[in-house]
Amino acid sequence: MVAVKEITWEEAMSPDFGNPARIAWREAVAEIAAKAKQTLPECNGRVDSAVTMVLAGDVELLEDGKAQVASQSHGTTQYVVCNGTCECKDFPRAPSGWCKHRIAAGMQKRATALAKQKLAQCDGASNGQAEAPSPPAPAQPHASPAVTRLPLPEAPASANCYVTLAGRQVQVTLRDSDEQRLLARLEALLQRFPAEAEPEGESAPPEGWCRKHGVQMKLNHGKDGRTWYSHKTTDGWCKGK
Repeated sequence: MVAVKEITWEEAMSPDFGNPARIAWREAVAEIAAKAKQTLPECNGRVDSAVTMVLAGDVELLEDGKAQVASQSHGTTQYVVCNGTCECKDFPRAPSGWCKHRIAAGMQKRATALAKQKLAQCDGASNGQAEAPSPPAPAQPHASPAVTRLPLPEAPASANCYVTLAGRQVQVTLRDSDEQRLLARLEALLQRFPAEAEPEGESAPPEGWCRKHGVQMKLNHGKDGRTWYSHKTTDGWCKGK
């Protein structure tokens, strides 16, 4: 059985590029960041910022399941990530609440576990033991959902519309995680493809309309069941003919 080596901050940030702990740590961070970008493509910029904070040692995992992340813009400010929430101003407007501090906290936890597995595999190989797949990590029912996994992105808001493109009517489906942003995208799409104006032409006159004098005639009923339209003029009665 191979013992899992604890990674210290000094080893992970060692200037010795050949240090196994440093190599395992940076490889783990890179792998977790790549998966985060695939899962949250709309947050790629925030993922890059989270990588910077993690590698700089600005993330601290607390014993109560919370995480403390240092601000990049204010040297003395720290934000607490707990139960899927963050204290920063970007959290309310970030897609599904995935601000860079929340991403960094999840990345720190997952990269730490992955780096320990890499070190254990290296230790086993150096001791002549066959490398075997690492067993799954034990379930942690009380762990904070904010840092255990990055959920697959969903599209709670969507809209369909038809536009005319190259003379053909095409159905376009827009999906987004924010309703207001979806409406703004839909408005921009409709402005790009405005509705075609109907050809101007003379509309059919209403029934009983006299084209000759441009007036509405009166409907008359004869004793024999006949009906006709007519109106009185200075020259007599006109039937619109």
